[in-house]
Amino acid sequence: MKLCELKRSTWLKNKSNRIWRWNWSKWTYSGRWQKWQKARSGHSAKPFFEGWQTSIVMRMPKARWFKRNDKLVTHYSIVNLSNLEKDERVTKDMEITKFKLKELWYIKKESEFVKVLWNGDFSKKLTFTGLENFSKSALEKIEKAWAKVN
Repeated sequence: MKLCELKRSTWLKNKSNRIWRWNWSKWTYSGRWQKWQKARSGHSAKPFFEGWQTSIVMRMPKARWFKRNDKLVTHYSIVNLSNLEKDERVTKDMEITKFKLKELWYIKKESEFVKVLWNGDFSKKLTFTGLENFSKSALEKIEKAWAKVN
């Protein structure tokens, strides 16, 4: 058989037989898988997706010194003075500690860091002990109400 004796196939002439995805020379799909997720319309691969194998990001060794940022930052549970003012369970001359705040459901654990903020009026004479942080405006309101911070 010579190159000049080759004839074009009859089924290639009909355009209805041709599908743009089909690679007729190799009997494969061009640029798509056959029946998998990536063959469907609307599919968009996630970053670093490598076809169900473990991605290179996961396979690479991680730096030992790297820590997540939220572990390095101290998170405070916030207690507002206006909430303590409105609460009927908090009476005058009461000592406010982490244990008491947990009993009153202002914080979830005693091991949490607590920051006291000011919002609204405050006139109760309370004693704050064992709390880590106070805002400047909260300290001013506590001093005006003759309350103590230990």
